[in-house]
Amino acid sequence: MSITIKTENQIGKMRKAGKLLAEVEALIAKTVAPGVTTAYLDKLAEGYIRSHGAIPSFKGYGGFPGTLCTSVNEEIVHGIPSNRILKEGDILSVDMGCILEGYHADMARTYAIGEISPEARKLIEVTQQSFFEGITFAKEGNHLNDIGTAIQKYVEKNGFSVVRAYVGHGIGTKLHEAPEIPNFKTLGRGIRLQKGMTLAIEPMVNMGDCNVRLLKDGWTAVTKDGKYAAHYENTVLITDGEPEILTLPR
Repeated sequence: MSITIKTENQIGKMRKAGKLLAEVEALIAKTVAPGVTTAYLDKLAEGYIRSHGAIPSFKGYGGFPGTLCTSVNEEIVHGIPSNRILKEGDILSVDMGCILEGYHADMARTYAIGEISPEARKLIEVTQQSFFEGITFAKEGNHLNDIGTAIQKYVEKNGFSVVRAYVGHGIGTKLHEAPEIPNFKTLGRGIRLQKGMTLAIEPMVNMGDCNVRLLKDGWTAVTKDGKYAAHYENTVLITDGEPEILTLPR
């Protein structure tokens, strides 16, 4: 699969999709609380996306049943929304995507549900900051492996581990495009980054070791040791200067 370089017109459409998704995230952020179900959050997100002329990227993708991926505590990614009630001390990772005017945006956040442990708080903060450590290198002329190396170095310095089983990806008219974007150091330097590339960069970080297992639902990935995991993602545009994050509020 070849890597697509977006035109200014295409980037404009992706900015619109990213802006809408940031609005969805803000809605979720003010709604998550003890007593709320993940199914309620899913319904809320789907209604907002569709009411603004967009389509949820995930619903029906490969048969996935939800608008959101809602992953609680030891669940890393691809958790299915359900009648599970969030409770004090939980952490919730929400991965979300939408397609607007033919272009996708993709992002993820991990939320504290009420008061959480200091270690869980640190996990969320380190996961978020690891993304920003990585995109320091998301510049034209740098190499793809520079991003993952920076993410892994920061995560491990803080005593956590980076998931190897799932990685980031290119994004555009398809939800998943080339290239794959590991959140860890790989052999070789990887492709050279070019202006106009759009990348979904998404560190997934475990409190314990990096080992993963899949639940019987065929979707939900959990930590093998049962310890908490966190997820942070944005859709990023490579420019000839600093990277532009398309899924931040503006």
